[in-house]
Parts: sequence; C-alpha cells; structure tokens
Amino acid sequence: MKLPAEIYSVASVRNIDRAAINDAGISGYSLMMRAGKAAVDAAIEMYPDARRWQVICGTGNNAGDGFVVARLAAEQGIAVSVITVSSPDKFAGDAATAAMDFEALGGLQAEYAGNLDPEADLLFDGLLGSGLDRPVGDRFAELVEAINAHPAPVIALDIPSGVHGDTGEILGVAIDADLTITFVGLKSGLFLNDGPNRVGKLRFSGLDIPGECRATESPIMRRIDDGIVRRSLPPRQRSANKGEFGHVLIVGGGPGMPGAVSICGEAALRSGAGLVSIATHPSHSSLIPIGRPELMCHGVNTADELKGLMEKATVIAIGPGLGTSDWARSLLDTALSSDLPVVVDADALNLIAEGRSREGNWILTPHPGEAARLLGTSSREVQANRRAALSALTKKLGGTIVLKGSGTLVSAGTSAPWLCSAGNPGMASPGMGDALTGIIASLRGQGLSGELAAVVGVQVHAEAGDSAAAGGERGLIVSDLLSMLRQKVNY
Repeated sequence: MKLPAEIYSVASVRNIDRAAINDAGISGYSLMMRAGKAAVDAAIEMYPDARRWQVICGTGNNAGDGFVVARLAAEQGIAVSVITVSSPDKFAGDAATAAMDFEALGGLQAEYAGNLDPEADLLFDGLLGSGLDRPVGDRFAELVEAINAHPAPVIALDIPSGVHGDTGEILGVAIDADLTITFVGLKSGLFLNDGPNRVGKLRFSGLDIPGECRATESPIMRRIDDGIVRRSLPPRQRSANKGEFGHVLIVGGGPGMPGAVSICGEAALRSGAGLVSIATHPSHSSLIPIGRPELMCHGVNTADELKGLMEKATVIAIGPGLGTSDWARSLLDTALSSDLPVVVDADALNLIAEGRSREGNWILTPHPGEAARLLGTSSREVQANRRAALSALTKKLGGTIVLKGSGTLVSAGTSAPWLCSAGNPGMASPGMGDALTGIIASLRGQGLSGELAAVVGVQVHAEAGDSAAAGGERGLIVSDLLSMLRQKVNY
C-alpha cells in the first residue's frame, strides 16, 4: 500500500476504473470486492483489537464497497452491522449485488433511525465517495455529524464523505477520518485545501489494475518521495573537496534582523554547501559568526560591495530579513542583474511584487500571503485554489515557483506540478521559510537544476521537520529541524 507518485483528478480516476472494466475485462463487482478486501486488511492491521464494526452506507458504489467490507468482516468472525441512509431497495448495479451478498450471509442492516451502535469500536464511512460535487445535506449531513460525534475511530472508504475529490474543499460538512484508504488512484482532494485535515492516515490500493489502463490518463500532480532525494544526492567521491559543492551567497539581514540570515546560512551548510557567505547590514555583521563560525559574514553598505562578493559565488539566496529599505532595494536589484541563479524569499518577494522581474534563472518561494501580493489577489483566493495560483505565478514570473504551505507545491511550468505530502503543523513556526531558502540554494549550488533543487529541498526540509516532531509538534522550532537536516541529505 505504498503511496504512488501520481495524483489524478476524479475524472481521470473514473476513466482508469472504466478502462479496467471495458478494456482489461475486470468486472465492476470484482473491483468492488478488491476494494473491500483492501479496506478490511488495513482495518485489521491498524485496529487489531476492534471486534465490533459498523459500516455506514449511502446509495452508490461507495456504499457497495461498504457492504463488501461488512461481508468480509462477518466471514472473519467480526461482529458487524450496516446502517443505510435509505431502504436497500434503492441500491442499483454492483452496490445492489454487494448488499444482497451481505444479506444472504445473514448480515444485520437497518435504515438510519437517529442512532449509531454505541458499542461499535470501529466505524466505516461508505456514504458518498469522491464524486460529490454539491454540499452535503439532509440525512447524509445528519449521519456525517453522528459519525464524527461517535467515540470510535473512523475509516473512510476512498475519501472522507463531504470532501471534494478534486479541490479538498469541505462541502458543508465532512467526515473526520482517522484512516482513509483510497482506491485506483490518488485524488488531488486528499492533499489540497482542508482535505488533509480530514483524511487522517492515508493508505492506497491500486486494486491490481493493469498499468495500461492508466496510460492514457495524465496526473495533475506528482507526489515527491524519498526516491527523488536518493537519486539526486548520491554519496560523494572520496576525493571530493569543498570547492565542488558550491558557494552560497546569502543576502539579507537588514538593521536589527540578523536571525533570518543566520538560519538560512546554517541550513545551507547542513544541506551540503561547500562554502556559505552572508552579505548583511554592517551593524550586526560581527555577531552572526559568534553563533556559527563556519559562516563567512560580510557587512555590506553598497551595491558595489555586494558585486565583489557575487564574483566568488555560485548561487545567491536573497530575502531573509532583508527589509524594504532603499538599502534592501539596491541589493535586490544588484542580485537580480547578475547571471547567477537566485533563490528569492521573504522581503525580496514583496519588493518583486512592486514590479521587479528577471528572466528565467530564479526560484521564488512565496507563502500564500506573498503569493497573493505577487498576483494582486488575496491569500484566501490563493488557498482556495493553490494549483491555479501556482500556475498563475509560473506564467507571470517564470523560473521555478515553490508555493509553501500544507502540501507545498513546486512547478517550473514544464509538466505537472510536484506536491510534498511530508511535513507537519509544528513547522508553522518562525524561521522555517528561511531554512528552506538555504536548503534550496545549497542544492542549486551543488549542481541540481532549479526545479530539482526546489523539489528535493522541499522534501528534505519536510522530512527533517517530521523527524524533529517525533517528540511532539507543539513547540517545534527551526533549530530542532536544523539538527535533523544532515541525516536527511545522506543515504
């Protein structure tokens, strides 16, 4: 049940399912039975002590999956019952067959009358599935609320009912699942918007559908995984020297703001940069090396002084703590005028929103607020459709765009965007973006392309954050992440 890389639209998943039936000769009921078995296997693995299950079914194929779950559980000696939204005679097709097979086994089913089994120790959500396109209402909404109020863990079949399969938007009300097992293909709504808040742990079963059934469908996103990191960061040659791994020049740290560039610099070092220099305001340039003496820190007053440092650099990272003063504007204009690859973050993004531009060779790392300023819209609109915002940023600004947030997206505008499914809420703390900028700049300086440096950097950053959160997410600070970073770039 390892998660695949490809993430599809609901329509594409439906087409894959149809191809399996029409072209590969797998009956719809066979696929339904495979889905039910995958769900039962996952349930027994995750909740081995649960012996009283209740399955809540709607009227479509999602309900059919639920009836298969109930039948297979009963065959294994588990006490299981089914609650339906309406009378079983409303079922049709494969769902009706699944309901009849459960009934033939002597299974207990009843139409919802206002209560769920108070003694059930595991619930299954088979209400609506991924095809939902309107707000949940009437008895469905009542059942969603009842499931969420029940103390037992909840397993969602395919997608938590009430979550839009493409956007992750909550359509009125939605199931809060502890585990979601999704079938055939990963749906984008599992990863976007509020979807991740409702999914719980995510498992996947491809139902043994042949690869040729997927060949005609293009994913709309690609999930970043460990394999990309391993392939991009192979072991170093024994004869290597620091000059082979790039010289990162970090520009930022306006008056009174030395912290951001310090974090950025240490992150660049921890992710493998050969050399790291910092161009910062003279008022605190002598303070930064006290905490991290490996950083070469330079007080810079003028653009000409920055040009001298740029001559020795491989890549520039600009923005952490930069500010928006005339000093900041001058340094940004100088950095953008060079031929070096540039990673742009924080205040530098806000200055770019005023009209500065560059052709191609840059990586921009906005959070939703910065993305909104770059697009002349609101952060709410950015969050409402992150894929559309990413596409708009790529078309407007070029280069590689990293749209940060839960489910960070990366695109160079040449293929389906990348999505990072690692990371955790503890990373919503100061300095995390500065660390990401340093990591990406370091990888760019080590020879990775702009897109690959961003993709690998985002994944390494998120995995380090997950390791740092092993003892708890609340109270996580960027120093905790930095301490985990080195192990994430070495395999």
